[in-house]
Amino acid sequence: MFSIGDLSRRTGVKVPTIRYYEQMGLISAAHRSEGNQRRYEKTDLERLAFIRHARDLGFDIPAIRDLIALSRHPDAPCAGADRIAEEHLAAVREKIAKLSKLEQELERIVSHCSGHSVEDCYVIRALSDHGMCEAEH
Repeated sequence: MFSIGDLSRRTGVKVPTIRYYEQMGLISAAHRSEGNQRRYEKTDLERLAFIRHARDLGFDIPAIRDLIALSRHPDAPCAGADRIAEEHLAAVREKIAKLSKLEQELERIVSHCSGHSVEDCYVIRALSDHGMCEAEH
């Protein structure tokens, strides 16, 4: 059995976040010791590590909840998990494309600034007038 502090140290998940995941039903409600301390099992540690890794990869809570539900049926086809991961990958690629456009526009704005006074600063003018941008971002 693990204390909540042990779980936190082993997974890198902060104690309040572990409590939150427990409230959200992502991990089982902890057993309580005679001293009313939360006590977790190895399966809780493994589930928390799964959640941590999924969060590190950017999966949101509903997707993680769905993946956990799918993991409870080890003999079922993994098409559902594949679909969730593919949807997340598409969203990540869309964010990357938007960030790339943002990067290009910021590079363009910065390249026009030649160190004049703020009064003549292209960055300040461009931020004040969206029409000065070359593309939608």
